Amino acid sequence: MVVSREEILHIAKLADLNIKDEEIDEYAKNLQDILNFVDILNSVDTENVEESIGIANNTNVFRKDEIKEFGNRDILLQNAPEQEDGMFKIPKVI
Repeated sequence: MVVSREEILHIAKLADLNIKDEEIDEYAKNLQDILNFVDILNSVDTENVEESIGIANNTNVFRKDEIKEFGNRDILLQNAPEQEDGMFKIPKVI
């Protein structure tokens, strides 16, 4: 199967792409390369290959949500451009 100029223009119209005339041949070549590669993939024997979603068998790798007290609030507040009542003061967002 060879991709024609008309097919490239039709696909470009569907995708709302503005393709210049001098770019059509390059797009056709790239699309043809993709389709050729898909043909190669389709010809691979996968009869005895088990399905997989990913290579890692990890499930819920999140840490437990725990509250931890930090010993010295003053050290943290040294990084605050402004502070008020022992807390970071930030600009109003709303």
